[in-house]
Amino acid sequence: MLTPGIVAMTYMAKNGPKIVAECRLPVTAQRRGDLVVTDLAVIQPTREGLLLLELAPGVTPTQVMSATVARLLVPATFPK
Repeated sequence: MLTPGIVAMTYMAKNGPKIVAECRLPVTAQRRGDLVVTDLAVIQPTREGLLLLELAPGVTPTQVMSATVARLLVPATFPK
């Protein structure tokens, strides 16, 4: 069994979002991360897209959606 890969990073770069639909830089990891923890949200990559799990205090789902280029899945039961 593989150890879970947790990625900790800021959500945005100076020139735009870091979380994108397709990597434009050389891939240096052997596999994708299982969980992405940022200053805005906690996201889980899935086959269907990126699943929004948790928001940072004061951040809304709309803010995260507008800062995300990749497909972001917001559960219907997610607190607004």
